[in-house]
Amino acid sequence: MRVGLIAMSGVRLQSEALRELGVTLPGFVDRGKVIAALPSLGLLALAAQTPPGIDIDYVEAADVCSHELGDYDLVAFSTFTAMAYECYELADRYRARGVPVVIGGLHATLLPEEAGQHADAVCIGEGEPLWPRILEDAAAGQLRPFYRQDEPGSCDLAGTASPRFDLLDIDRYNRLTVQTSRGCPRDCEFCAASRILGRYRVKPVEKVMREVDAIAALWDRPFIELADDNTFVDRTWAREFLREMARRDIRWFTETDVSIAEDPELLDLLAASGCQQVLIGFESVSPTSLDGLDRGNWKRKQMDGYRRAIDAIQARGVSVNGCFILGLDGDTPDTFEQVRDFVLESALLESQVTVLTPFPGTRLYHRLKDEGRLLGDEFWDRCTLFDVNFRPKGMSVADLEQGLQFLFSELYNERIQARRKRHYMDLYRDRLGAPTPADVTARGGEA
Repeated sequence: MRVGLIAMSGVRLQSEALRELGVTLPGFVDRGKVIAALPSLGLLALAAQTPPGIDIDYVEAADVCSHELGDYDLVAFSTFTAMAYECYELADRYRARGVPVVIGGLHATLLPEEAGQHADAVCIGEGEPLWPRILEDAAAGQLRPFYRQDEPGSCDLAGTASPRFDLLDIDRYNRLTVQTSRGCPRDCEFCAASRILGRYRVKPVEKVMREVDAIAALWDRPFIELADDNTFVDRTWAREFLREMARRDIRWFTETDVSIAEDPELLDLLAASGCQQVLIGFESVSPTSLDGLDRGNWKRKQMDGYRRAIDAIQARGVSVNGCFILGLDGDTPDTFEQVRDFVLESALLESQVTVLTPFPGTRLYHRLKDEGRLLGDEFWDRCTLFDVNFRPKGMSVADLEQGLQFLFSELYNERIQARRKRHYMDLYRDRLGAPTPADVTARGGEA
């Protein structure tokens, strides 16, 4: 049996104004390239769970669309919401040729009945424990419509095989991904991944290092992104992980929350481990906007310490990419200037501004639907984090779109980026009394 694993990747904005801005704004263009250059870790994990004797191809969907579909006995797609329509179109083409199709990933898990209209089988939940059975049934010509985990989050990360990085054309990617944990305990209203993947779990450090070393063996100068929602929740695990990373000459990037700044020892280990940047979801600089964002109001309680946290992390030579969500219920037209001023005054090296997005299956989606604020029943191609698909509470749709354009222009330009990098390097010198790392000026574009 020959199996094609088809990865859906890239971001296609629906907003023409933002697409035009993206042509000239360096920060946004860099982010677009990064997203497009990440392989599908989920499909590489499935490849590792594939029994011997089955031929596996890993293919980017863009290559399939521009070339022949390939001669396969089975194809499997992994897709996220923004690419769902493109996935369905390609899946329909394979099925028209008589090739059985399996669709999995976050979107298919959230909307299995919808995905089932374009697939012979839908993988619901974590794929590793389900994939061998899917292959067995496909070989027998007996695929079932749905394959579902008995319990969400029941996959033991210690028992999964290492992803098949060897299937990749390494030169086409600017980074590869390693997953060290699944889930997040913060439970933000807008987040789907932290809930559908079940309880928070970490992968044993020894296993993570095997995956890191496998990438290093394939790539002379590896740059690794941790595919985690929140990497350093378990501090004991984090210290062991950082000490092991410090033994390797590898640069890397991850997502975490602001609480790491409360742990000086952890920050020192982070700086010594090769970490280039951490992405932190600050979400807003307004307590009103943060109110109710997560069930425990945890993020609102952290807001007063944002600037101290940025200072503490960046002083150690690890830059912070601060993320902000626009269109929260407490936001008004004044919010855009407030975010701009905070970014510039806080000396964040990098910032990411996005639009609040009600992904299907989230508490946010159901609340906005109940309130009659969704702009249509289905808008999956607008779930890009940059296209508006709901009616904000404290402003108009036009206000939100124009505010996002304003922030793009204010934050993503050569003059502002150069200023922020100079400020960051000065902070590093002043706090450590050490020369700035030679590659610090490149980190923003790389991470």
